[in-house]
Amino acid sequence: MKISLWTIGKQHDPQLKKSIDDFTGRIKHYYPVEWKYFAPPKISDRNELMRAEGGLVLSALRPGDYLIALDEHGKQLDSPQLAELIEKQSFQSTKNLVFVIGGAFGFDKAVLDKADFVWSLSKLTFPHQLVRLILAEQVYRACTIIRNEKYHHS
Repeated sequence: MKISLWTIGKQHDPQLKKSIDDFTGRIKHYYPVEWKYFAPPKISDRNELMRAEGGLVLSALRPGDYLIALDEHGKQLDSPQLAELIEKQSFQSTKNLVFVIGGAFGFDKAVLDKADFVWSLSKLTFPHQLVRLILAEQVYRACTIIRNEKYHHS
């Protein structure tokens, strides 16, 4: 199984890039992993922008992808539950496990409807760049939980 981390927006902030790259590199010890960036369309209308961003995400999906949309209204998971979700997908022969971070206004309904799982990191609001770091760290943490390694203290 491959893990894909998708985000709408510019490349990683230079101040966070080193940490994001560090955790992404750690994930590579468990699964192939890549980041994919979607440039936000230059549209001023909020609803049209969300539809256009959603179209970018949906057109990049391939058959067999399992889509996890990060959204404030999704289900909250603790780290062991995230590990269970990832492990379950690897056992079900998922080819590509896709985590996607939406744009500034979140996701168009079409993306949320297509998502296999909608995940909320927290009830708090985080900057998108920080969400990337949290996502990379949590996926790495889940990998260590699956392998029963020391990184996660339960």
